[in-house]
Amino acid sequence: MAELISDAARRSIGTSLPPSRFEVNRNDIRKYAVATGQRQRRYLDGDEAPLLFLFSATMPVLPLEQLLEDGHKPDDPLIPELPLKRIMAGGSEYQVHRRIFAGDVLLCRQTLLDIYQKQGAEGPLIFLVFENRFETESGEPVVTERLTRIAR
Repeated sequence: MAELISDAARRSIGTSLPPSRFEVNRNDIRKYAVATGQRQRRYLDGDEAPLLFLFSATMPVLPLEQLLEDGHKPDDPLIPELPLKRIMAGGSEYQVHRRIFAGDVLLCRQTLLDIYQKQGAEGPLIFLVFENRFETESGEPVVTERLTRIAR
């Protein structure tokens, strides 16, 4: 199998974005809870956020026509230039350190942890492994998320 990952792409391993800060507010939790069909009162009342609420914290607010065909934002600084252009989800793992509450002010630190190549049934695949660390402003860990994206 020919090597598809360039030296420049390999050098991007370990790259991190500046931390993004956001406040978890009750109204956003309630809207998310209703939109995702949550049934637990703590979510519907906006007291506590479901785990996947954090997914929206890393997403920019863009009109649909500005997103790429695969739904990703253009010029994602953590995704290096790759010869395979279609990006799909490859899985997520979560380590929950504590629950997320209305009023929490969190920082998200995003890092590209690894890039590797495998042969798939229909051709080569490039795997990108990311870590999103959510913590309080004082550094208390809240959630560590490990995401895999697959370029094909």
